[in-house]
Amino acid sequence: MFIAMNRFKIVPGKEEAFENVWRQRESRLDGVAGFTSFNLLRGPSSDEHTLFASHTVWQSRAAFEAWTHSDAFKQVHAQAGQNKGLYLGHPNFEGFEVVL
Repeated sequence: MFIAMNRFKIVPGKEEAFENVWRQRESRLDGVAGFTSFNLLRGPSSDEHTLFASHTVWQSRAAFEAWTHSDAFKQVHAQAGQNKGLYLGHPNFEGFEVVL
């Protein structure tokens, strides 16, 4: 298995708007070969930001990478720039191979 996470630093007071972006988006993950599950995680808050992470589980790294090169991926992420006022910087990607 492979876990893909993007960490987002969200402007204080914009957390609900950020969550709504994810609630309303068309993910197109259902039916993607190798996709297992998705979660949006809300982490700690500080005066500077609230930490969120998108968390997807895949059957393999190859399945995840195939998704990132697909037309569906490009279509879903084409609208990402419309929400720049919510983020502090770009998301930070972290990929993990499951060992146990």
